[in-house]
Amino acid sequence: MARTARKSAAPTKPLLKPPVRIGNLDTAALVGELRQLHEDAEDESVGQMPADEELFGALLHLEANAGALKGEEARRKAAIARVKLWEYLREQADVHQAKAVEDARHANAEWAQLVPALAVRTVSAAYNKATRLRAAALTDDSRGVDSPVRRTPEAVLDVERRAALREAEARRVEQEAAHRHRLLAPVAQRLIEHRAGLDDGGEVTDWLDEIATVLPDCNTPIRVVSLQTYVAAAVRELRKIERTTARPAASTPDAQLAYEAAAELIDG
Repeated sequence: MARTARKSAAPTKPLLKPPVRIGNLDTAALVGELRQLHEDAEDESVGQMPADEELFGALLHLEANAGALKGEEARRKAAIARVKLWEYLREQADVHQAKAVEDARHANAEWAQLVPALAVRTVSAAYNKATRLRAAALTDDSRGVDSPVRRTPEAVLDVERRAALREAEARRVEQEAAHRHRLLAPVAQRLIEHRAGLDDGGEVTDWLDEIATVLPDCNTPIRVVSLQTYVAAAVRELRKIERTTARPAASTPDAQLAYEAAAELIDG
C-alpha cells in the first residue's frame, strides 16, 4: 500500500520544536582549558597559539597540533571541545553575516554585488539566503513566548512584518500619550482659573487644591503623572455631582467648558 505523502509545514508556521543550540558560551575559558591540555602535554607549539579570545585562529592552531596531545582521553576531550567551539562559531556566523548584509544594503550595495559574497548564483538566491540568515537573530513572540523562526523567507518576512506593526502601534500610543501630556497643563490651568465655578467645598475642592500645588512645577514625569491623576480625580467627583444632584457640575459657562475639556482629555 502506498504511503501517504507527509504534508510540508506552512512556510510561515512557527517551529514547534526549537533547534538544539549551543547558545551562550565562554569561549575564552574553553580555549584556555584546551591550552592547558597542550601545556600539560609539553606541546612546544603552544607558545605560538593565538590568544584565548582569538577563537578562529586558536581553533586552527589546535587542529593543526592535535597530535601533540598524549593519551586517548586528552585527545578525545580536546576534540569534543573543538567540535563544540566550531558549532558555536557556526551559530554566530549566521547572526553576524546577516548584520554584514544589512550594513551592505544600508551602504547601497546592490543584490547583484552580494551574489558572490553569499556564494550563490543569482540575485534572487542572494535575497532569499540573506532573508533566511535573519532568522538566526529573530524570535517569534506573537504567542507570548519566544519561538525560533522557521528558516524560510516567508517566515522571516512574516515575523518582521508583525514586529513592524507592533512597533508602529507602540509609537502611535506614545505619540497619543505625548499629545495628552502637552494638553494636560493648559487644561489643568483652565480648571484652576475657573475653580470658583467648580468648588463644592468637598472632594472637588481638595483635588483642585492638589492641581494648584503641582501645576506650577510640573516639569518631571512623576509630577506629570500626579497632575493627570488629580485632574482625573476632579473630573470623577464632578461627574458624581452631576449624577447625584441632576444639575450641572459647574455654576458658570467658563467653568463648564473647563470641566468638559478636562473630561475629554481624560476620556481620550
